[in-house]
Amino acid sequence: MQSLQVQVEEARAAIRQRTPVVPQVGLILGSGLGELAAAVADGTAVPYDEVPHMPPATVAGHAGRFLLGHLAGRPVVVMQGRIHFYEGYTMAQTTFPVRVMRGLGATTLIVTNAAGGLNPAFQVGDIMAIVDHINLLGMGGQNPLWGPNDESLGPRFVDLRDAYDPALVALADDVAHGLGFALQHGVYAQLSGPSFETPAEIRFLHGIGVAAVGMSTAAEVVVARHGGMRVLGLSHISNVAAAESTPDAGPALADPHKEVLAAGQRAIPRLVALIRGVLEHIS
Repeated sequence: MQSLQVQVEEARAAIRQRTPVVPQVGLILGSGLGELAAAVADGTAVPYDEVPHMPPATVAGHAGRFLLGHLAGRPVVVMQGRIHFYEGYTMAQTTFPVRVMRGLGATTLIVTNAAGGLNPAFQVGDIMAIVDHINLLGMGGQNPLWGPNDESLGPRFVDLRDAYDPALVALADDVAHGLGFALQHGVYAQLSGPSFETPAEIRFLHGIGVAAVGMSTAAEVVVARHGGMRVLGLSHISNVAAAESTPDAGPALADPHKEVLAAGQRAIPRLVALIRGVLEHIS
């Protein structure tokens, strides 16, 4: 079996044959945010099925390709469609694209997601800067760094203090203020999915300090930090989770994921402007 380092190199080489762009920043686009890729200038698209060792993205709203080009004058690699644990992949597979982006040259990762808001002050359409995470899957044994460690990719033990770079969070705050809105701040929790949370689970998550919850991101950030990348995490609040199930709570959504995608469409203009501004000023 090939080593992880060899797999990353083969994937990197396949992409490098398609474009000379050496990205400084990697971007992961969450559910409903695929259109953010339209802002990338002179983009070269590389479908996942043309990249060795890349699993396909199977979820609606996830195109399944890398896009390399320039955004706000900065060379970027955009992951247009992420890989989820609930699709049946291992954690190593779901985070392999982060390895590839790092191998291509990206030293900063901007990761976005659609998240359920647990903070009662949040509203649909808010954007939350992630200041920390609770990786419930990792705590339960599904850590993407499980198994033999390749020192060429990162250290055996990764310090996750300030995993979400405080300077990047401050920069995002300044950019948002200049655009006329305020970012929310909070702790994000990754669950496995694909089922949404029960009211009891929501009460538990809120009780341990979670402000937003989703089915991605934390594992990707662990791998990014393993590779020495700086990270900015942005959650767009696609729905506000209900902590109680009562007769007057209204009917359950017929298609919750469709609602997530629709909220993503509403969030795109502000999120595009925010990311552009961060890229313009990032050091």
